[in-house]
Amino acid sequence: MYRRLYFLFPDEIQTRRVVDELHSAGIQERHVHAVARGATEFRRLPAATRRQSRDACCTLETVLWNTNLVVFGLALAVLVISLVQGFAVWSVLALVVMGATFVAGERFAAMVPRVHLNEFREALAHGEILLMVDVPRGRVAEIEDLVHRRHPEAAVGGVGYSIPALGL
Repeated sequence: MYRRLYFLFPDEIQTRRVVDELHSAGIQERHVHAVARGATEFRRLPAATRRQSRDACCTLETVLWNTNLVVFGLALAVLVISLVQGFAVWSVLALVVMGATFVAGERFAAMVPRVHLNEFREALAHGEILLMVDVPRGRVAEIEDLVHRRHPEAAVGGVGYSIPALGL
């Protein structure tokens, strides 16, 4: 899993300069994605795919989180029924499932960085360009420093995650 860095730029020229510098720093073209208002086509910027521009990661997160809550709720119902009926094995199984869903939910909430496109809708509506850069976790500080130091006009928008194998 890669970390996705979000940067806002006022225009395409400045964004292109940063993209060129990222390529010089070893970031491949397939790990750089630009999003702008509507269906704007970029002449020299790597445009985000449809999945990326629709923020499929947010949808995936929502589905996984809601599934986790449903499984926890079902396990709670099984626990209550098994306690009333006196089925110790089912009670233990339900407690194990509840514990696993609790730990998974806590890990998800505490450990997974979350920044989504809907946080940038207002800036995009004003004509700014959002540049999403996917980097290994160990290079996050280096790339943020590279962009921020050389381009003070760039607004750092945060860190999320991406899963290149799924096109997210």
